[in-house]
Amino acid sequence: MSWLPRKRTSGAVGFTLTGERRIYFAGDTDLFDGMSELSPGLDVALLPVWGWGPKVGPGHLDPERAARAAGLLKPRLAIPVHWGTYASPRVWWRDDPELPARDFERHVAQHAPGVAVAILAPGGSVPLRPAAAAAR
Repeated sequence: MSWLPRKRTSGAVGFTLTGERRIYFAGDTDLFDGMSELSPGLDVALLPVWGWGPKVGPGHLDPERAARAAGLLKPRLAIPVHWGTYASPRVWWRDDPELPARDFERHVAQHAPGVAVAILAPGGSVPLRPAAAAAR
């Protein structure tokens, strides 16, 4: 039995949590036209910026495409996810594990000005105030 990931034939899976805050978790996805429809009042977008191997395959976001997604979603805060926890020994950023997240932050400044970025270490957290409190 092979341990390698298998080719997927289904669409992307992501979801939006709505309550005092609106949070979008992209899952493993790529840019899609409907992303901008998720944006009204979005507080946080959790966007994958890499994978476990040396390349990001079709249907997944890399740092620049994730920043373009942030531009479509327009959250108050974007948090890069899916980087640095599991990495193949062949990844180009192995000696600098935060590189995909920092590349994402740099691209957000270009493609989604006004969107804040929080780079969290695996297991890290960030306090989230409701939008009304954040506006004060």
